[in-house]
Amino acid sequence: MAKARVVVVTSASVWAASGEPDPAVVARMFARGLALLEDSGSPAPALGPLFRPDDRVGIKVNTIGGRAISTRPQVAMALAGWLARNGLPEKNLFIWDRTTRELREAGYDPAAGRSGVRVFGTDADGVGYGTDLISHLGIGSLFSKIQTEFATASISLAILKDHGLAGVTAGMKNYFGAIHNPNKYHESHCNPFVAEVFDAPPIKSRHRLTVLDALVVQFHKGPSYHARWANKFGGFIFSRDPVAADTVGWTLIERLRASAGLPTLRDEGRAPDYLATAEKMGLGRADPAAIETVEETVT
Repeated sequence: MAKARVVVVTSASVWAASGEPDPAVVARMFARGLALLEDSGSPAPALGPLFRPDDRVGIKVNTIGGRAISTRPQVAMALAGWLARNGLPEKNLFIWDRTTRELREAGYDPAAGRSGVRVFGTDADGVGYGTDLISHLGIGSLFSKIQTEFATASISLAILKDHGLAGVTAGMKNYFGAIHNPNKYHESHCNPFVAEVFDAPPIKSRHRLTVLDALVVQFHKGPSYHARWANKFGGFIFSRDPVAADTVGWTLIERLRASAGLPTLRDEGRAPDYLATAEKMGLGRADPAAIETVEETVT
């Protein structure tokens, strides 16, 4: 069986003088990362391996952490821009999260882009959660209509963070923001619940791509922002394998923790064992020996 491919793209020039990400550099990082992911040998990958031309693509961001540790608008719009340049109509692209308030606090303008890429929360007028409880394995949840009705394909564009209960919160756990009752699924370090939510039909059938925003990595005391333990790594992690992407993200967190003299997550009793559960469920590869990691720096 072929190894799962994960691409890590970094850039020392991604931070503009303002302290915000430079949109032009972010766009180059996305273009290169997605080209390497498909191993196309071309600087501009084709849309075909990931999406159909008529797909309606929901980009699920993570804005619960406020402006300091959320998916930045420059990042989400760069990804939407790549999709639009590669064949998807802007009217079929939307950036979303749980609430309009959290999106605004992270710097998004939900009122903008009504004729192009849209930004809105599950709480927006005409959206909400489905009325039918979806029972799957050990979960029972209402799912956002954005995930069940609006989107035909989904991208998890998640912040890479330490998590006091789950150990790591990244691409898979980002979909806790697609259900009405994520608080129910934090026992036992969120194991097996992260895997089971992802395996539920509204997620599994639509997910196409994981992109971990590792521009700033909260490697300790997460998921909230603590500057002392936040590293400006300046990178993104790409994979079509959701488990492999999060596994590589976990490896990065452990590397940053070691550099800071911190114990491993396993030593602290909160390793993200839901990743091994996800592998057993057939959702992807959690064994590092089964993952091919490609790293590149973009100027």
